[in-house]
Parts: sequence; C-alpha cells; structure tokens
Amino acid sequence: MTVAATFGPRPALWLGLLGAAALGLAILAGVVIGETPLPLPTVMATFANRIWDAGLAVDPIEAGIVWNYRLPRTLVAAACGAGLALSGVVLQSLVRNALADPYLLGVSAGASTGAVAVAILGVGGGLVGLSAGAFGGALLAFALVALLARAAGGGSATLVLAGIAGSQLFNALTSFFIARSASAEQARGIMFWLLGNLSGVRWPDVTLALPAALAGLLLCLWHIRAMDAFSFGTQSAKALGVPVRRVQAVLIGITTLMTAVMVSLVGSIGFVGLVVPHAVRLVVGPRHGALVPWAALAGAIFLIAADVVSRMLIAGQVVPIGVVTALVGAPGFALILIRNRRRP
Repeated sequence: MTVAATFGPRPALWLGLLGAAALGLAILAGVVIGETPLPLPTVMATFANRIWDAGLAVDPIEAGIVWNYRLPRTLVAAACGAGLALSGVVLQSLVRNALADPYLLGVSAGASTGAVAVAILGVGGGLVGLSAGAFGGALLAFALVALLARAAGGGSATLVLAGIAGSQLFNALTSFFIARSASAEQARGIMFWLLGNLSGVRWPDVTLALPAALAGLLLCLWHIRAMDAFSFGTQSAKALGVPVRRVQAVLIGITTLMTAVMVSLVGSIGFVGLVVPHAVRLVVGPRHGALVPWAALAGAIFLIAADVVSRMLIAGQVVPIGVVTALVGAPGFALILIRNRRRP
C-alpha cells in the first residue's frame, strides 16, 4: 500500500499533522510524567491560565512545577534532540560516513572544553558566555580533526579515527581544567553536567535552544538538494552545480552552532546524532527531503522520552540523560550495523 493510498491525495499534509501530534503528545508526557506525577487536568489548566488567562483553580506549587520546571525542561530536550539529530544527518552527508556525528567527530568534546574553560578558567573575562565558549571550542575541535585527517591521508574512515583522537584530547583537557581549578563541589556539578543534565534548565535556556534548532532545521531544508548531491561525493556535487565550499561552510557552521548551544545548556549527550538518523533512514529512505524533517522530529521525541526515563529510572534520583541515551543507543546502533551487514 502506497503513502497516497494510506493518507489520501495530500500525504505530506497528513504526515505533517501526524508528526506534530506525536511531538505534542511527547511534550505533554514530558510534563505530566516525572518524579512526582501530575494529573493531566492540572497540567492543562496551568496551560490555559498561562496562555489564555483562564482563571482556573490550580495549586500554585503544582502550577509552578508545570510551567517553570517541567515545560521548559521538555522543550529544551526536544530542541536538543532535534538539533543533535540534524547535526548527525548533516555530518553523515558531508563526510559520507555512517559513523559521523558530533560526539564521535570531537565536536561535542570541543564544545564541552570551551564551556568549561569559560565557566572555570574565566576565559573571556566575563564578556564571553557559555554558548560562545562552547562554539569556539567546537570550531577548534572540528578544525583540528579535519587537519589531522587530512595529514593522515584523508578519507571518511580516517576522519572518524581523527575524531576519536580529538575527542580524547579535548576530554582530557576538560578533565585537566576541572582538576586544576575547580573546587570539589564545582567538579562534582560539572562532571554530572558533562554526562547530560537537564535539571537546571529554565525559560531563558528555551530562548537559546529553540531558535538554534529551528535555524538548523530551516538551513538544512534549504540545502536538501545539496546534501543529496554530497551523498555521492564532492566531485559529483560540484558537477551538479553545487557551490561546494560555500555549502560546506554553511552546513558545518550551523552544525557546530547547534552542537555548541546544546552542549552549553545540557552537557554532552551521545548517540542521538548517530542512531536517530540511521533509524529514520531505514523508514523514510536516504533522500534528505524526507530525512531532515523526520530526523528532527524523531530526535526531539527520543530525547524527551530519554529525559522522562532519566527521572524515573532510580527513585529519588535523576540519572544523567547521556547515560540513558547510551544505554539505548549502543545496542540500537549494534542492531543497525548487523542489519546493514546482512543486506545483500
């Protein structure tokens, strides 16, 4: 049965509505479910009071949990999931390697180092924010990895190996900065943050995460034809009329920006940019016209679900969200590798 036969003459419209409904339900679940479950009527009444000034009776403590804690946390989780998944799609297209993602190519590690340098060492003298420091560290890491891969002879496999080396270098620098300059309390908080932590997220963080993810999505949609061409190599893309250097600079820049913003807000979260694009590609195919929006949607829902699980896994504690994504992502990626190997 075809998509048109299932959804009628406008499959894109119906699929878009289905995706929006799925994301809305995921956000609602992220607000309702947690350490202290909140009744759905309370959540809906809080939304009505805040958005339309409905004047419904709601316990002020529960209303504060809904609006000031869980909703911004869930929105940032959605934005981070979408941004990291899009980053994986872009990098896998540009370098033509299924293992490419911000975590493996050292971009996340570089962003973490930049953010920690600003927070602990005072780099920038108070004039540079965490996001700016993370962006600088991510750019530096990607440039170093690219130079190392080129010096080693190039190739997508070499780039991944250079990324692993770069990740280890920047992770070591981060640990050194923490050991040298942080107090015991600071060190504990930063190490927990580096594993992925949404506990401190509030509305100002939403105003950073959502625009970064939206800008990344729009730029990726604008360059879907170029990414399709890059899947066949840079020479093929050039032959098809793609301005290779300009498009590469734009896509690498937005990937680095999304990764830097997300890392500065919630720490380094692995496997989202690696597993989600693979899983979506198995469903919608390799064409970026479908892959880009559905990967963003799947990444948003995946990270919201991971955040909910992180709050419920151990009673009275919040597990770092990076631990949850690794527990799900590692076996999931193994299954994808086995499935691809068995293909004729």
